Amino acid sequence: MSVRLKLTLSYAGFLMVAGGLLLTAVWAFILRYVPDTERGLLGVSPNRYLLVRTFFPAAAIVLAFLLVFGLLGGWLLAGRMLAPLTRITDATRIAATGSLSHRIRLEGRNDEFRELADGFDAMLTRLEAHVAAQRRFAANASHELRTPLAISQTLLDVARNDPHRHTGELVERLHAVNVRAIELTEALLLLSRADQRSFSRENVDLSLIAEEATETLLPFAEKHGVTIQTSGDVTLTNGSSALLLQMTMNLLHNAIVHNVAEYGTVQVNTASRRKSVVLTVENTGDKLTAQRVSTLTEPFQCGTERIRGDHAGVGLGLAIVKSITEAHDGTLTLIPRAGGGLCVTVRLPAVGR
Repeated sequence: MSVRLKLTLSYAGFLMVAGGLLLTAVWAFILRYVPDTERGLLGVSPNRYLLVRTFFPAAAIVLAFLLVFGLLGGWLLAGRMLAPLTRITDATRIAATGSLSHRIRLEGRNDEFRELADGFDAMLTRLEAHVAAQRRFAANASHELRTPLAISQTLLDVARNDPHRHTGELVERLHAVNVRAIELTEALLLLSRADQRSFSRENVDLSLIAEEATETLLPFAEKHGVTIQTSGDVTLTNGSSALLLQMTMNLLHNAIVHNVAEYGTVQVNTASRRKSVVLTVENTGDKLTAQRVSTLTEPFQCGTERIRGDHAGVGLGLAIVKSITEAHDGTLTLIPRAGGGLCVTVRLPAVGR
């Protein structure tokens, strides 16, 4: 049976029980005031016999009326009560076909159906944004992966058409293109791993992670004339040490690459709050608008013109940082500095020492 029919039978049944109890109470009340002085046929008082002949047919008519009224009224009331659920069901069927733009937008007072509809609309909004982001990511990833393959194909075609060409330069260029393709593939795998949260957790000190990342990238920073300054307290959080190190390395690498040409600086700070730990990476560089900064965590986005050379990225640095941060139940904040450059703040849940 449908829910509407069940509710209708429930309403009608409740009305019948209530009517029956009411008639029983009326019968008992009237019976107290009927004199029982004379004994008639079968030892029953004529007054009471007359009462039975009069009361019970009327009671049966009343119960029949209550049954019909309960069924009709219950059917109408159940339909009215379940109308919002019908709209929600229709929206789920539309979403099941792949159309995520439809919204219920249920009106009326804030009851359980309104909360369910609003929650479903919010879920559709997030799902639509996620699907759109995944489609953009797939398109960008395909484009980025196609580029090194196309370059390799062109180089091989040139070598095949000119067999007397010196192969040393060709090998070097193919090697560089292959390295970039490998880096891009590894970045995509790391991004997928962070999104799926398929990693083991342990207590990690972000200050030690920051020191390790700084020591690793210090020669790279010196090569590009950038000074790294580190400071901070012991900041314990729970997560993957490898992923958090990769997150910090990406932040430092971006801060070094996207910096001023000479005398650039990068400041790395860790701080402990009451319920969270904070990692801040701040660097000098070109001036960025708030609108531009809001797109930097999208895959294959760069704050300035794409950098070429030995430190060329694959455009997934901050996207990986965002995924790792969210996988550790944290938040990522990017704010452009007034004098140029960027201030990136990672806030993660703290654990006791």
